[in-house]
Amino acid sequence: MEVFRSPRNPVIEPKDVKPSRDDFEVIGVFNPGVIRFRDEVVLLLRVAERPINTNQDVILTGLYDVTKAGIVIKEFSRNDQENDFSDPRLIIRPTETYLTSISHLRLARSTDGVNFEIEDTPAIVPSNDVESFGIEDPRISFIDGIYYISYVAASALGVATCLASTKDFSSFTRHGVIFCPDNKDVVLFPERINGKYYALHRPVSHLFKKQEIWIAESPDLTCWGNHRFCVGPRTGCWDDTKIGAGAVPFKTEAGWLEVYHGADRDNRYCLGAVLTDTTQPWKVLARTEHPIFEPQADYEIEGFFGNVVFSCGLLAEDGRLKIYYGVADTSIGYAEMALQDVLQDLNLG
Repeated sequence: MEVFRSPRNPVIEPKDVKPSRDDFEVIGVFNPGVIRFRDEVVLLLRVAERPINTNQDVILTGLYDVTKAGIVIKEFSRNDQENDFSDPRLIIRPTETYLTSISHLRLARSTDGVNFEIEDTPAIVPSNDVESFGIEDPRISFIDGIYYISYVAASALGVATCLASTKDFSSFTRHGVIFCPDNKDVVLFPERINGKYYALHRPVSHLFKKQEIWIAESPDLTCWGNHRFCVGPRTGCWDDTKIGAGAVPFKTEAGWLEVYHGADRDNRYCLGAVLTDTTQPWKVLARTEHPIFEPQADYEIEGFFGNVVFSCGLLAEDGRLKIYYGVADTSIGYAEMALQDVLQDLNLG
């Protein structure tokens, strides 16, 4: 698969983003949703922050406190044997787990799709008990004249998916939880199919250790049912431990094309593609055997959580896939590939 990476990669880095408060630092900007709005490419960025820390004996993180209606700082001692810091993303204790950063969503705009103007203040911030650890990984679907944003809400209650909407990317309406814990990687199909809305989602079975892509339908985008299994990991392959929907599906002559992510036993994240039926989107028609995009550049291999390429959004334009993706849970990259190459990899070209 021939992939073009922008020579400007990473196109957005933590240093490019202003912290939301003076005592915080931005440690990651990644996994953006993307849409073309008017004459601009609009990204909705996941911005991960943490309190500035001058004491090497502790780890500090931010939490949204409902009672105080704002972010509070929590401290964890490095000398406490009950604190497990082995995963840089987590603080694991015997009966509870926290994140080492707290995320919000931030807007960025570009006329050329590569050089972005990033807003100084957040667009959507944690605001309730299901978002106390932050909000993450937005996907943007344009449906019936409205831009719908599905995003991950993390808290001690679990990992849920919430929905917001906007018509102008200036003001946002929040619609609450649409998929309960533990469920994430929710992407909304950009049009109704036979009068119904559809979404790909990723429920987690802790008993059977499964993380697979399912599909659900809805009459109104808030009540979801008729859940069906869609795609699962493949033993011994690049996506053999867990998979999840990535970008919003888009329609081709052959069916709905979904670019998804998968991880192997070494937590190496790559992108693949799956094709589903146009009118029965739960029916899988084809799937790429090998990754269509994998971490190879230095900035994709090294970072906060290395060996990761992870996409929440792409633009399918002019016969090309224009992919905006998180690199190593640190920055944002931009890459292109020919749609025809992906279809050939699906044995459809």
